[in-house]
Formats: sequence, C-alpha cells, structure tokens
Amino acid sequence: MSFDGRGGLSIESIAAEGPVIAMHDATTNPHAPDGLRSRKTLWAGRVLSGAATLFLLVDATVKVLELPPAVEGTTQLGYPASVVLGLGMLQLACLVVYLVPRTSVLGALVWTGYLGGAVATHVRVGNPLFTHTLFPIYVAALLWGGLWLRDERVRSVLPLRAAE
Repeated sequence: MSFDGRGGLSIESIAAEGPVIAMHDATTNPHAPDGLRSRKTLWAGRVLSGAATLFLLVDATVKVLELPPAVEGTTQLGYPASVVLGLGMLQLACLVVYLVPRTSVLGALVWTGYLGGAVATHVRVGNPLFTHTLFPIYVAALLWGGLWLRDERVRSVLPLRAAE
C-alpha cells in the first residue's frame, strides 16, 4: 500500500498488493478458513450470551423501574430500597460494556464481580444453595461460555485443555 503524491492512498497500490485482512477477521468471521470458527460454535455462543443478556436485561429493567418485586427482593436480602435504582443502572452499564464486542471481556469481568457479590449476599442471608446462592454462578457461566464460544481470542487465553 502506498500513498499518492497528494498524501492520500492510491487505489492502484492497494489493488496491486492484494487483499488486506485485519488480524481480527479470523476471529470474527464465521466463514474463516481452516475451521477457526464453525457456524455452530458461533450460534451456540450467541444463544448462551443471549440467554444471560435477556435475563440480566429484565432484571435491570425491573430494578430501574423500581417495580415491587425488585424492591421486595432487595429488602429481603438486607439492602435498603433506596439502592434498587442504582443497582439497576449499574446492571445496565455492565450490560452495555458486555454487549460491545471490543469491551466484552471487560464486561464479563465486571459482571463476574457483580455476580460474586450476589453469591456472597445469598450466603449471608442463608438462602438455598442450588436455587438462590449458585444462580449468579449459572448466569456468569452463560456469560463466559457464550463469550468463549464467540471469540477465538478468549479461547486462546482460556483453553479447555493445554496445547499439544
């Protein structure tokens, strides 16, 4: 690729050098060569992420609207009703960060912290293990599992098994 005499790119120079492929194309293109990502893997990741996103969006919306179930649930967990709106806004912010592809890993990390606090809260009040206490971990597993299936970079950092 070269610049023309006026400081701009020359179309001829781009065409002569062949296609220019960004490094992230192989990780974001579902039709990438050599099976870097299959369509099934991509869609499985989208389904997992979508399920978690839908749940978290509904939860955040109920809190932002300060609907009675959100207020009652929050006070039963030992928090004042005044924190419900703030928690809902925080959840919406975390969701936006997770849904933007460039910041999705940061979003998953922030959600992990938020959901870890939810686990601690359920442990503190003595809620049942599998239905209440571990539920935030189920949601975090959907978030991370969906991201892992959708993003080759995450799979390379968090492999299920060691490279041979």
